[in-house]
Amino acid sequence: MNESVSIVNSRAKGPRFLQLVFVDINGVPKGMEIPIERYEEAVEDGIAFDGSSIPGFQGIEDSDLIFKADPSTYAEVPWEGIARAYGHIYKDGKPYGADPRGVLKNAVKKLEKEGFKAYIGPEPEFYIFKKNGTWEFHIPDSGGYFDLVTLDKARELRREIALYMPSFGLVPEVLHHEVGKAQHEIDFRYDEALKTADNIVSFKYIVKAIAEMRGLYATFMPKPLYGFPGNGMHLHISLWKDGENAFIGKGELSETALYFIAGILKHAKALAAITNPTVNSYKRLVPGYEAPVYISWGYRNRSALIRVPAFWGKGARIEYRCPDPSANPYLAFSAILMAGLDGIKRKLEPSSYVETNVYEMNDEDRSKAGIETLPGSLGEALEELKKDKVVRDALGDAYKNFITYKEREWEEYVSYLEAKELPPDTKKVTEWELERYFYV
Repeated sequence: MNESVSIVNSRAKGPRFLQLVFVDINGVPKGMEIPIERYEEAVEDGIAFDGSSIPGFQGIEDSDLIFKADPSTYAEVPWEGIARAYGHIYKDGKPYGADPRGVLKNAVKKLEKEGFKAYIGPEPEFYIFKKNGTWEFHIPDSGGYFDLVTLDKARELRREIALYMPSFGLVPEVLHHEVGKAQHEIDFRYDEALKTADNIVSFKYIVKAIAEMRGLYATFMPKPLYGFPGNGMHLHISLWKDGENAFIGKGELSETALYFIAGILKHAKALAAITNPTVNSYKRLVPGYEAPVYISWGYRNRSALIRVPAFWGKGARIEYRCPDPSANPYLAFSAILMAGLDGIKRKLEPSSYVETNVYEMNDEDRSKAGIETLPGSLGEALEELKKDKVVRDALGDAYKNFITYKEREWEEYVSYLEAKELPPDTKKVTEWELERYFYV
């Protein structure tokens, strides 16, 4: 008996419906529900759907797609009595090139050809709000970083989220209040790249669902409130080879790790379009907060774009600090890993090493250190992406769809600013952004 049939039989009294889940070009979950009796069919033959209304997918003239469930991702949703599964999308009997999960699967294969396996641990931050009006928020707690009890009104909510996480295969590790009022973080255990991307999608789903059950709203929007800290998603990354951490060096990091860092730094400007893919992302990437804007690296230095945490041995890794949780995790991981692999193949040496606070350096000192700046807007990031073949190729067939969709998004925002007579470089969070990104 195959795996899918055994699951159905073992849950004869369990879920009656199965959600088939994939993400669009923005990383937003989409899907459909089928009776659980069709699970085997969904795994082996797939379920047809129309891709023309999915952002970043097919045009209406040729939109027939097939979703095939991946049985290794099957999970039951305790509070709804249904099951969920991720999978891959096919067109004309072949993997669909613009399927974000398929793009990452291909990137992982390229790494494996070089003998590497990537492990990634994310730190997605989020805000919990009550809504007073359409875009008027009540902040339900006044806590700050690591505050407890009286200032932290959402501790029970975080615990409830953590208790549900294992149902989806996530292992919670640390729960805490973040810097902003009503801002939170729940870290979960690292895993292989594809599994971690799935886990990010699951985690956001759990957080939003539990908040909704309590009459609250959870948002992973990079900068939901002007003047408040933004939501980041720091990524802890390591490569392993032959069962050993390839980032371990005799002293600090290995040459492989340094080459990998150099690759990311080399492509950092283009990567921003993928790791920080919204207009609102660049309201977070501004001086004065913890989000890095300067392309640099260092040991333990939290002002650098890439930080090397003080963990050696098997824990050796890098922390990439600019990504935010509006990123499509499948596309972001693909781009980051291929940029790092380019550094390894070309044996690039990382520059822009800093031990001091980059924000306290003046422009002249940063220039002498060779420290450049990340793009200041989505429009600038897209122009950098167009010039970077490595990052473009990392997206495969999804690149054309991504750039077309995002250029339109940028143009719509610019038109909005003009209509409202707002300056093009405003850092205020607009209603246009809230309507578009609050639910990412």
